[in-house]
Amino acid sequence: MAPAAPPPPATPSPEHTGSALELLVHGVGGATPQEMLGDPRTVRVTGDTTAAVYRRTEDAHGEKHPERYGNEPVAEAYCWSGLTSGNGSRALWLLLLPFMVVNLAHWMRPTATGRTRAVRLYGVLVRLVALSLTVLLTAAACEVALDLLAWQCAGADACAERRSWLGFLSERQDGWWSQPGRRLALAALVPTALVGLLWYLSNRTWSAYESQRPLDGKDFDEDDPYGAAAAHGPDAPGPDADGSPRRGAPVRPALGRPGFWYGRRLVARLRAAHTAAGFLTVAAAVAGAAARHDRGAEGPVPRIIGAAVEGGIVLCALVVLWVVCRRGRSERTRDTRLDGALISCLPGSALALLAFAVLYASWSRPDWQSSGTLPGEATFRFLALGQGVLVVALAVVARGLYRRTPEPHTVLYGLGGPAVAMLGCALGGVMTGGVAQRVADWLDGPGTPGMGREADIAGPPVLLSWQASVIPVLLLLLLVPVLVLVVRTARTARRLGPVVEAEYAPEEPDEGRTRRIARIRATAALTDSAPWIVGVVSAATLLLGAGAIAGSWYSDQVPGRAADGSGPLLESLADAAQSTGSWLIGFGFILFVAGGRRAYKDASARRTIGILWDVGTFWPRAAHPFAPPCYAERAVPDLASRMSAWTSTMPRGRLVISGHSQGSVLAASAVWQLPDATRRRVALLTYGSPLERLYGRWFPAYFGAGPLLGLHRSVHCWRNLWRATDPIGGPVRIGADPDPGVDRGPLKDPLAYGRTTRLPLPEPILGHSDYQADPAFADARADLLAELGPLVPRQTEARTQKGTSGRSSG
Repeated sequence: MAPAAPPPPATPSPEHTGSALELLVHGVGGATPQEMLGDPRTVRVTGDTTAAVYRRTEDAHGEKHPERYGNEPVAEAYCWSGLTSGNGSRALWLLLLPFMVVNLAHWMRPTATGRTRAVRLYGVLVRLVALSLTVLLTAAACEVALDLLAWQCAGADACAERRSWLGFLSERQDGWWSQPGRRLALAALVPTALVGLLWYLSNRTWSAYESQRPLDGKDFDEDDPYGAAAAHGPDAPGPDADGSPRRGAPVRPALGRPGFWYGRRLVARLRAAHTAAGFLTVAAAVAGAAARHDRGAEGPVPRIIGAAVEGGIVLCALVVLWVVCRRGRSERTRDTRLDGALISCLPGSALALLAFAVLYASWSRPDWQSSGTLPGEATFRFLALGQGVLVVALAVVARGLYRRTPEPHTVLYGLGGPAVAMLGCALGGVMTGGVAQRVADWLDGPGTPGMGREADIAGPPVLLSWQASVIPVLLLLLLVPVLVLVVRTARTARRLGPVVEAEYAPEEPDEGRTRRIARIRATAALTDSAPWIVGVVSAATLLLGAGAIAGSWYSDQVPGRAADGSGPLLESLADAAQSTGSWLIGFGFILFVAGGRRAYKDASARRTIGILWDVGTFWPRAAHPFAPPCYAERAVPDLASRMSAWTSTMPRGRLVISGHSQGSVLAASAVWQLPDATRRRVALLTYGSPLERLYGRWFPAYFGAGPLLGLHRSVHCWRNLWRATDPIGGPVRIGADPDPGVDRGPLKDPLAYGRTTRLPLPEPILGHSDYQADPAFADARADLLAELGPLVPRQTEARTQKGTSGRSSG
């Protein structure tokens, strides 16, 4: 009788391949560690008061005891709201909005393949537009301080009498300061202080943000020097045998380059150039007026002095242009060098020229009297004309790049960058023109500057009045697309009603509930119409701006005076447009500043405004050094360093980085910065993510279809959750065959249509918030952890056969 077969070994209990960590990253508006971790007791693991990683107190050393957590990961929260929020004084950063907007245009270029020269030309054009905005802001400050106050009001007895604090500058006093040149020299302190303040803010934030070095490491993997595996997976073609990049081989995505989040040298260079440009603008305004007087009349001051000062200003301005156009960002390596003495001394040289201009204008000229406006009308005309020409040239270059490598989801067929640059110029014109208009109205009392009726001063340049007059026309034109969107949204909501009821069938329909869900879904879809609104506004602004330049140049009068004799109807329309536009531009500026201050005090207002603000300040300062600082230059290296540190100390650990809204963009950017070996051990969970819906469409060169596909192939696994009621987040639409299954959605929102046994109270429509409350979130996280490290059987000590043993697949 054969012996009985031995019983099969008992099924071993499963064990994890290592500890699991979930790194949570919040989105716009910020969140406290207690809110993110769901526990009032938290402890800071690493970081400072500005940005740090937190854990629950009981999880402080959780990776040392993985048996306590079962299938749940240890949760960490990265809080970065301190990089973008603060006290009410930060609302003053909103005054730098035009600079931020034009900086965005740099990053909106279309995807380019093999068009190095065109890409460089695109960057040069954007930097020139940015430089023109600095000159425009400084010229506006000169217009207020030098022209309206020191030249016009102090030179008119009626205006100076009403403003007693200007009495010592009045010509009637016949004091030392009564000469026009000396009044201009004193008033030059205002725009000079403004330029100095911008330099100080840029330098201070540069020290806190751009000077933070990323985690030390090699610039590129030795086995993957061109980043092919990082961009498109390990099977992507690499370099040729001689080490050069293979023709057609993919390159490392820009966001994965080691120098992308380290723009210290470029910001320092641009700051020097823009600061010098500001000082030179003030010097030109002061010295130009004195030189024109000396050329037109015999006086005690030799003309050669004025010519020498103006020549020095022109020469220094050419150096500024050379510095701005010479080179852009260096991303392949961490550019830790500093620029040479020429660039470092550029602001000091410009300031010295300004000092010479002030001394030259202060020279005694007893026969010099101020009348009319300060000779500088052409400055604003040439600035506006130059900005229009630069934007048109930028559109030509962008369109050429798009036609070479078209991507279907790119906004405005590649013209998103030029359209946004045009909006930046328009914002700069509105803000500067608004200040000049309001100061002129305040100084002139009951009169209307430029109209010649009961006016004590000539008022601001004619072009500013024309630009203000086109604002009511622009608002009327915008009514058409707004009405179209309202009607289309209403129709979409009605069409979605039966769809909503079908999704929640067989529950009894509730007309009010259905209408509300459908309306929220239709309203959330308006985000996809934003590109066309931007395009319409930009095109209308360009055309109306060209009309304003032509009208001011042809008539050399404000619209109200230019329309005299054209008939009662046109005269009344011109007067109404001029007065209405003047008040709108001033009221809008005041409302803008007040709204910005409220945004930093009211959390709900901050979330609304913060959507666009946090998108704008996500990108490094590549075009304008006076733009608000880029928080990602601190946040992305923070996240990459934390992930690298944890994976290096936990060789068998599993890591899920979980990002909501803007936090998903930070998470993806940080993953791109990781070495290839580390990235293969990381899972990415995004929810309410604007990666494709916003960033992929507006910034295709960095978040387009190619980079997102490369990100999917480089991480171990990725899940993205989205809702149809979310106005910000959406699917990432990874295009691959077979379908990678990254997107999970649209998730049901609300979770229950009516009252149920499990949910007896009415469920809210969550939209963009509380994704963790959806059961799909826990399921997606569990799937990622399972894919990262499957449960494996414990090794059994018993051997079924001699010479064989159990093996672990871990």
